[in-house]
Amino acid sequence: MNQALIALKNRRPLVHCISNIVTACDSANLLLALGASPIMAQAPEEMAEIAGMANALVINTGTPDTEKLLACQIAGLTVNRNNIPLIFDPVGVGASSWRLKSVLELFKKIHPDIIRANASEVCALLAFTHRESGVDSLYAVDNNAFLADALANKYSCVVLLTGKTDIISNGSKSIEISGGSELMRQITGAGCMLSCLCGAFAAVENPYNAAVHASSLWKQVAQSAEKSSRGKGLGSFHAALFDSISTL
Repeated sequence: MNQALIALKNRRPLVHCISNIVTACDSANLLLALGASPIMAQAPEEMAEIAGMANALVINTGTPDTEKLLACQIAGLTVNRNNIPLIFDPVGVGASSWRLKSVLELFKKIHPDIIRANASEVCALLAFTHRESGVDSLYAVDNNAFLADALANKYSCVVLLTGKTDIISNGSKSIEISGGSELMRQITGAGCMLSCLCGAFAAVENPYNAAVHASSLWKQVAQSAEKSSRGKGLGSFHAALFDSISTL
């Protein structure tokens, strides 16, 4: 991972994030702390131009609307044509039938290099029986490794299935990464920020290694933040995440 971090800091990749309104600021600040350069554009009229000059694209469907979905489609088609890595974060994809249908329609037109999702979101994309509450996965799935492999094979991409133990799969090989902090479940945007880390690493290495390094780094950062903010509350933990990643 050290070589990837050096490459990232030397290149300062431009990461285009079509984010959600809840986590856009945190996502941008995290990329800056890591050494990348974020741009958070989402107007359909400028998507082709901005996505075409980016080094990676991160699409987040946490607060979708018709115009934003059009922007996602234009940006996705642009990066696919130009072999720019695309990371897709289907936040709360099973929260409504409209959101699920919209995301599945997007996947018919654009190809993600990495899908970063929790177990309930993966189940929704696979059309398995699932249950959503907000945007979080609130129930255990018996075999997350099977889910990650199945989604990776369905879309011929890398899947980073997040949870207490993260699973990264490209359909033929996989790895589990444990650690982190339970406090991550008590702040909003932890998964969104991880997706942006995937985008930054994907700008300097292949999608599988990018997902592995993003997951490993995020677990390490969470552990460090919990230790340094112990007893101070969630606000201190949230700030400590940025302190930890900016002092790597």
